[in-house]
Amino acid sequence: MEPELKIALYQPDIAGNVGTILRLGACMGVTCAIIEPCGFPFSDKALKRAGMDYAAAADVERFGDWSGFAGQARDEGRRIVLMSSKGASPLYEAEFRADDILLFGSESAGVPDHVHAACDQRIRIPMQPGFRSLNVAVSAGIALSEALRQTGQLPMEKSP
Repeated sequence: MEPELKIALYQPDIAGNVGTILRLGACMGVTCAIIEPCGFPFSDKALKRAGMDYAAAADVERFGDWSGFAGQARDEGRRIVLMSSKGASPLYEAEFRADDILLFGSESAGVPDHVHAACDQRIRIPMQPGFRSLNVAVSAGIALSEALRQTGQLPMEKSP
């Protein structure tokens, strides 16, 4: 099996954002990992509004906690790349690998220090001065597109 990028969400708070990211994953052919607990009851009904029927087509992995997720990532030899407004490297200077996991923190709190420290890279999306952050689903779309482009994994449409 070819290596593939993955999106991971650390304890997401907002069902609509998760639904949107599941839709992104389905459309781009990328697995989405959810690291629980979530700030909402994780159910098809909670995700359906934003994910529409795409959420049902998403490849979703669920983890009960950080240690289970991080352990699997290490067992698979994958890097965990944290997307954070406090990241050291700007997105367009980062070099992605084909099997990286792009980790996004919760909307309200990001990730705790021990998770931040455990990540292999910490990347930020450049923004205009004076702005703190983007919506997590917007950030996921921007970062995933760049990582897919760099690793030759962008889904390509054929001309009609």
